[in-house]
Amino acid sequence: MLFPDYRPRRLRRNESFRRMIRETTLSVDNLIYPLFVVPGQGVRRPIVSMPGVFQLSVDELIKEAREVQAARIPAIILFGIPDKKDDRASGAYAAEGIIQRAIKTLKDKVPDLMVIGDVCLCEYMSHGHCGLIRQGEVDNDATLELLARTALSQVKAGADMVAPSDMMDGRVAEIRQALDENGFEHIPIMAYSAKYASAFYGPFREAAESAPQFGDRKSYQMDPSNVREAIREASLDMEEGADILMVKPALAYLDVIAKIREEFDLPVAAFNVSGEYAMVKAAALQGWLDEEKVMMEMLIGIRRAGADLILTYFAKQAAALLQNR
Repeated sequence: MLFPDYRPRRLRRNESFRRMIRETTLSVDNLIYPLFVVPGQGVRRPIVSMPGVFQLSVDELIKEAREVQAARIPAIILFGIPDKKDDRASGAYAAEGIIQRAIKTLKDKVPDLMVIGDVCLCEYMSHGHCGLIRQGEVDNDATLELLARTALSQVKAGADMVAPSDMMDGRVAEIRQALDENGFEHIPIMAYSAKYASAFYGPFREAAESAPQFGDRKSYQMDPSNVREAIREASLDMEEGADILMVKPALAYLDVIAKIREEFDLPVAAFNVSGEYAMVKAAALQGWLDEEKVMMEMLIGIRRAGADLILTYFAKQAAALLQNR
Protein backbone atom coordinates (compact mmCIF):
# COMPACT_ATOMS: atom_id res chain seq x y z
CA MET A 1 0.00 0.00 0.00
CA LEU A 2 1.13 3.53 -0.81
CA PHE A 3 0.07 6.97 0.33
CA PRO A 4 -2.70 8.10 0.50
CA ASP A 5 -4.24 4.63 1.02
CA TYR A 6 -1.67 3.77 3.72
CA ARG A 7 -0.82 6.37 6.34
CA PRO A 8 1.61 5.15 9.05
CA ARG A 9 0.81 8.22 11.15
CA ARG A 10 -2.67 6.80 11.86
CA LEU A 11 -1.15 4.58 14.55
CA ARG A 12 0.99 7.36 16.01
CA ARG A 13 -1.80 9.85 16.65
CA ASN A 14 -1.94 9.48 20.43
CA GLU A 15 -0.24 7.70 23.32
CA SER A 16 -2.80 4.89 23.45
CA PHE A 17 -2.11 3.91 19.85
CA ARG A 18 1.63 4.20 20.40
CA ARG A 19 1.48 1.98 23.49
CA MET A 20 -0.60 -0.66 21.71
CA ILE A 21 1.85 -1.17 18.84
CA ARG A 22 5.10 -0.57 20.73
CA GLU A 23 7.64 -3.17 19.59
CA THR A 24 10.21 -2.83 22.38
CA THR A 25 9.55 -2.35 26.08
CA LEU A 26 11.77 -1.60 29.05
CA SER A 27 10.99 -3.04 32.48
CA VAL A 28 12.60 -2.80 35.90
CA ASP A 29 13.10 -6.55 35.49
CA ASN A 30 15.68 -5.85 32.75
CA LEU A 31 17.96 -3.82 35.04
CA ILE A 32 21.07 -4.69 37.06
CA TYR A 33 22.64 -2.02 39.28
CA PRO A 34 26.46 -1.85 39.66
CA LEU A 35 27.81 -0.94 43.11
CA PHE A 36 31.30 -0.28 44.51
CA VAL A 37 32.22 -1.50 47.98
CA VAL A 38 35.20 -0.35 50.07
CA PRO A 39 36.58 -1.03 53.55
CA GLY A 40 35.53 1.11 56.50
CA GLN A 41 32.41 2.27 58.28
CA GLY A 42 30.03 5.01 57.26
CA VAL A 43 31.81 5.55 53.94
CA ARG A 44 29.77 7.11 51.14
CA ARG A 45 32.43 8.63 48.92
CA PRO A 46 31.22 10.41 45.76
CA ILE A 47 32.83 9.48 42.45
CA VAL A 48 33.50 12.84 40.83
CA SER A 49 33.21 11.66 37.23
CA MET A 50 29.97 9.74 37.93
CA PRO A 51 27.48 12.03 39.70
CA GLY A 52 25.13 10.02 41.91
CA VAL A 53 27.49 7.02 42.18
CA PHE A 54 29.51 6.30 45.32
CA GLN A 55 32.12 4.06 46.87
CA LEU A 56 30.26 2.48 49.79
CA SER A 57 31.35 0.72 52.95
CA VAL A 58 29.40 -2.43 53.74
CA ASP A 59 26.99 -0.69 56.14
CA GLU A 60 26.20 1.95 53.50
CA LEU A 61 25.96 -0.77 50.86
CA ILE A 62 23.15 -2.38 52.85
CA LYS A 63 21.23 0.90 52.88
CA GLU A 64 21.70 1.22 49.12
CA ALA A 65 20.66 -2.41 48.56
CA ARG A 66 17.42 -1.85 50.45
CA GLU A 67 16.64 1.10 48.20
CA VAL A 68 17.40 -1.04 45.15
CA GLN A 69 15.07 -3.75 46.41
CA ALA A 70 12.34 -1.20 47.16
CA ALA A 71 12.67 -0.02 43.55
CA ARG A 72 12.04 -3.66 42.49
CA ILE A 73 15.36 -3.88 40.65
CA PRO A 74 16.08 -7.62 40.79
CA ALA A 75 19.89 -7.66 41.01
CA ILE A 76 23.09 -5.80 41.81
CA ILE A 77 26.64 -6.51 40.65
CA LEU A 78 29.49 -5.80 43.06
CA PHE A 79 32.95 -4.37 42.45
CA GLY A 80 35.36 -4.35 45.37
CA ILE A 81 38.24 -2.06 46.28
CA PRO A 82 40.52 -3.71 48.89
CA ASP A 83 42.56 -1.89 51.52
CA LYS A 84 45.74 -3.55 50.19
CA LYS A 85 46.80 -4.72 46.73
CA ASP A 86 49.55 -7.13 45.67
CA ASP A 87 50.90 -8.85 42.57
CA ARG A 88 48.73 -11.96 43.09
CA ALA A 89 45.38 -10.24 43.76
CA SER A 90 45.09 -12.12 47.03
CA GLY A 91 42.27 -9.86 48.19
CA ALA A 92 40.09 -11.09 45.33
CA TYR A 93 39.73 -14.61 46.72
CA ALA A 94 40.35 -14.09 50.46
CA ALA A 95 37.61 -15.67 52.57
CA GLU A 96 37.23 -12.36 54.44
CA GLY A 97 37.96 -10.09 51.48
CA ILE A 98 35.91 -6.95 50.94
CA ILE A 99 33.59 -8.54 48.37
CA GLN A 100 33.16 -11.75 50.36
CA ARG A 101 32.21 -9.80 53.50
CA ALA A 102 29.86 -7.61 51.50
CA ILE A 103 28.11 -10.61 49.94
CA LYS A 104 27.68 -12.38 53.29
CA THR A 105 26.17 -9.26 54.85
CA LEU A 106 23.91 -8.60 51.88
CA LYS A 107 22.54 -12.14 51.88
CA ASP A 108 21.91 -11.84 55.63
CA LYS A 109 20.29 -8.39 55.57
CA VAL A 110 18.66 -8.26 52.11
CA PRO A 111 18.30 -11.95 51.23
CA ASP A 112 15.85 -11.61 48.34
CA LEU A 113 18.05 -9.26 46.31
CA MET A 114 20.13 -11.14 43.76
CA VAL A 115 23.85 -10.51 44.22
CA ILE A 116 26.24 -10.96 41.29
CA GLY A 117 29.98 -11.05 41.86
CA ASP A 118 32.17 -9.47 39.22
CA VAL A 119 35.10 -11.86 38.80
CA CYS A 120 38.21 -9.94 37.89
CA LEU A 121 41.58 -9.25 39.45
CA CYS A 122 42.42 -5.72 38.30
CA GLU A 123 41.06 -3.97 41.41
CA TYR A 124 43.20 -6.24 43.59
CA MET A 125 46.43 -6.20 41.59
CA SER A 126 49.17 -3.73 42.49
CA HIS A 127 49.82 -3.24 38.77
CA GLY A 128 46.14 -2.88 37.78
CA HIS A 129 46.07 -5.60 35.13
CA CYS A 130 43.52 -8.42 35.00
CA GLY A 131 45.99 -11.27 35.41
CA LEU A 132 49.37 -12.41 36.66
CA ILE A 133 52.34 -10.73 35.00
CA ARG A 134 55.13 -12.90 33.59
CA GLN A 135 58.01 -11.27 31.71
CA GLY A 136 56.05 -8.07 31.25
CA GLU A 137 52.89 -9.72 29.88
CA VAL A 138 49.65 -11.05 31.31
CA ASP A 139 50.00 -14.83 31.68
CA ASN A 140 46.64 -16.21 30.57
CA ASP A 141 46.87 -19.79 31.80
CA ALA A 142 48.48 -18.98 35.16
CA THR A 143 45.65 -16.51 35.82
CA LEU A 144 42.83 -19.04 35.34
CA GLU A 145 43.31 -20.74 38.69
CA LEU A 146 43.08 -17.40 40.52
CA LEU A 147 39.90 -16.49 38.65
CA ALA A 148 38.33 -19.82 39.57
CA ARG A 149 39.34 -19.32 43.21
CA THR A 150 37.80 -15.85 43.15
CA ALA A 151 34.52 -17.06 41.70
CA LEU A 152 34.35 -19.97 44.15
CA SER A 153 35.05 -17.68 47.12
CA GLN A 154 32.23 -15.36 46.06
CA VAL A 155 29.78 -18.22 45.69
CA LYS A 156 30.77 -19.67 49.06
CA ALA A 157 30.02 -16.26 50.53
CA GLY A 158 26.52 -16.43 49.02
CA ALA A 159 26.70 -14.89 45.52
CA ASP A 160 23.76 -15.90 43.33
CA MET A 161 25.73 -15.56 40.09
CA VAL A 162 29.31 -14.81 39.01
CA ALA A 163 30.40 -12.67 36.09
CA PRO A 164 33.98 -13.13 34.82
CA SER A 165 35.08 -9.86 33.21
CA ASP A 166 38.81 -10.50 32.71
CA MET A 167 38.74 -11.77 29.09
CA MET A 168 41.26 -14.54 29.71
CA ASP A 169 40.89 -17.46 27.28
CA GLY A 170 39.30 -20.51 28.93
CA ARG A 171 38.18 -18.80 32.12
CA VAL A 172 34.50 -19.78 31.84
CA ALA A 173 35.40 -23.48 31.64
CA GLU A 174 37.79 -23.16 34.59
CA ILE A 175 35.17 -21.43 36.71
CA ARG A 176 32.41 -23.84 35.68
CA GLN A 177 34.56 -26.80 36.66
CA ALA A 178 35.50 -25.26 40.02
CA LEU A 179 31.87 -24.49 40.86
CA ASP A 180 30.61 -27.92 39.79
CA GLU A 181 33.31 -29.79 41.69
CA ASN A 182 32.35 -27.93 44.87
CA GLY A 183 28.61 -28.58 44.66
CA PHE A 184 27.63 -25.28 43.04
CA GLU A 185 26.43 -26.62 39.71
CA HIS A 186 23.25 -24.56 40.17
CA ILE A 187 25.11 -21.23 40.12
CA PRO A 188 24.94 -19.47 36.72
CA ILE A 189 27.78 -17.67 34.96
CA MET A 190 27.22 -14.38 33.18
CA ALA A 191 30.27 -14.08 30.94
CA TYR A 192 31.65 -10.78 29.71
CA SER A 193 31.92 -12.44 26.33
CA ALA A 194 32.63 -9.43 24.12
CA LYS A 195 34.44 -6.93 26.32
CA TYR A 196 36.14 -4.32 24.20
CA ALA A 197 39.31 -2.34 24.96
CA SER A 198 37.28 0.84 25.25
CA ALA A 199 37.94 4.46 26.22
CA PHE A 200 34.45 4.51 27.76
CA TYR A 201 35.79 2.83 30.94
CA GLY A 202 37.60 5.92 32.21
CA PRO A 203 35.24 6.88 35.06
CA PHE A 204 34.99 3.23 36.19
CA ARG A 205 38.75 3.07 36.64
CA GLU A 206 38.50 6.04 38.97
CA ALA A 207 35.65 4.39 40.87
CA ALA A 208 37.32 0.98 41.10
CA GLU A 209 40.86 2.36 41.43
CA SER A 210 41.92 -0.13 38.77
CA ALA A 211 43.82 1.75 36.05
CA PRO A 212 46.79 -0.30 34.76
CA GLN A 213 50.11 1.00 36.01
CA PHE A 214 51.83 0.24 32.71
CA GLY A 215 50.75 -0.55 29.16
CA ASP A 216 47.11 -1.18 28.35
CA ARG A 217 44.60 -4.04 28.11
CA LYS A 218 44.52 -4.41 24.33
CA SER A 219 46.23 -7.81 24.43
CA TYR A 220 43.25 -9.36 26.22
CA GLN A 221 40.26 -7.06 25.70
CA MET A 222 38.81 -6.95 22.20
CA ASP A 223 39.66 -4.62 19.33
CA PRO A 224 36.74 -2.15 18.86
CA SER A 225 36.90 -2.77 15.10
CA ASN A 226 35.84 -6.42 15.33
CA VAL A 227 32.41 -8.02 15.36
CA ARG A 228 33.03 -11.51 13.92
CA GLU A 229 35.53 -12.05 16.70
CA ALA A 230 32.78 -11.25 19.21
CA ILE A 231 30.70 -14.10 17.79
CA ARG A 232 33.65 -16.48 18.23
CA GLU A 233 34.20 -15.31 21.80
CA ALA A 234 30.53 -15.74 22.67
CA SER A 235 30.48 -19.20 21.06
CA LEU A 236 33.47 -20.28 23.14
CA ASP A 237 31.87 -19.01 26.34
CA MET A 238 28.63 -20.82 25.57
CA GLU A 239 30.47 -24.07 24.89
CA GLU A 240 32.44 -23.66 28.13
CA GLY A 241 29.28 -23.31 30.20
CA ALA A 242 28.20 -19.67 30.24
CA ASP A 243 24.50 -19.10 30.97
CA ILE A 244 24.34 -15.43 29.91
CA LEU A 245 26.46 -13.65 27.27
CA MET A 246 27.42 -10.01 27.79
CA VAL A 247 28.57 -7.20 25.51
CA LYS A 248 30.51 -4.29 27.02
CA PRO A 249 30.23 -1.33 26.35
CA ALA A 250 26.72 -0.97 24.98
CA LEU A 251 26.11 2.20 22.98
CA ALA A 252 29.00 2.04 20.53
CA TYR A 253 28.43 -1.72 20.16
CA LEU A 254 24.70 -2.00 19.49
CA ASP A 255 25.50 -3.90 16.29
CA VAL A 256 27.45 -6.45 18.33
CA ILE A 257 24.53 -6.91 20.72
CA ALA A 258 22.24 -7.45 17.72
CA LYS A 259 24.59 -9.97 16.09
CA ILE A 260 24.95 -12.00 19.30
CA ARG A 261 21.18 -11.87 19.83
CA GLU A 262 20.65 -13.28 16.33
CA GLU A 263 23.30 -15.98 16.70
CA PHE A 264 22.56 -17.39 20.17
CA ASP A 265 19.51 -18.46 22.17
CA LEU A 266 21.08 -17.67 25.54
CA PRO A 267 20.05 -14.50 27.37
CA VAL A 268 22.11 -11.48 26.31
CA ALA A 269 23.29 -8.76 28.67
CA ALA A 270 24.81 -5.38 27.85
CA PHE A 271 26.78 -3.07 30.12
CA ASN A 272 25.81 0.60 29.82
CA VAL A 273 29.23 1.62 31.08
CA SER A 274 30.59 4.48 33.20
CA GLY A 275 31.66 6.69 30.29
CA GLU A 276 28.21 6.43 28.70
CA TYR A 277 26.65 7.40 32.03
CA ALA A 278 29.12 10.24 32.64
CA MET A 279 28.53 11.81 29.21
CA VAL A 280 24.80 12.10 29.79
CA LYS A 281 25.26 13.43 33.32
CA ALA A 282 27.83 16.02 32.19
CA ALA A 283 25.70 17.24 29.28
CA ALA A 284 22.61 17.42 31.49
CA LEU A 285 24.48 19.48 34.09
CA GLN A 286 25.28 21.97 31.31
CA GLY A 287 21.63 22.06 30.28
CA TRP A 288 22.47 20.69 26.85
CA LEU A 289 19.96 17.83 26.89
CA ASP A 290 17.05 16.37 28.84
CA GLU A 291 18.70 13.79 31.09
CA GLU A 292 15.66 11.61 31.75
CA LYS A 293 14.54 11.47 28.12
CA VAL A 294 18.04 10.69 26.84
CA MET A 295 18.55 8.06 29.53
CA MET A 296 15.34 6.25 28.63
CA GLU A 297 16.04 6.52 24.90
CA MET A 298 19.48 4.97 25.43
CA LEU A 299 18.12 2.10 27.51
CA ILE A 300 15.34 1.40 25.00
CA GLY A 301 17.96 1.42 22.24
CA ILE A 302 20.00 -1.20 24.07
CA ARG A 303 16.88 -3.31 24.54
CA ARG A 304 15.90 -2.86 20.88
CA ALA A 305 19.33 -4.09 19.81
CA GLY A 306 18.58 -7.35 21.62
CA ALA A 307 19.73 -7.10 25.24
CA ASP A 308 17.58 -8.96 27.75
CA LEU A 309 19.49 -7.48 30.69
CA ILE A 310 21.12 -4.07 31.06
CA LEU A 311 23.77 -3.33 33.64
CA THR A 312 23.48 0.40 34.17
CA TYR A 313 24.28 3.11 36.71
CA PHE A 314 20.95 4.63 35.67
CA ALA A 315 19.04 1.65 37.14
CA LYS A 316 17.54 3.40 40.18
CA GLN A 317 16.69 6.52 38.20
CA ALA A 318 15.11 4.52 35.39
CA ALA A 319 13.19 2.31 37.83
CA ALA A 320 11.60 5.37 39.43
CA LEU A 321 10.40 6.61 36.04
CA LEU A 322 9.14 3.19 34.97
CA GLN A 323 7.10 2.78 38.13
CA ASN A 324 5.47 6.17 37.68
CA ARG A 325 4.28 5.41 34.16
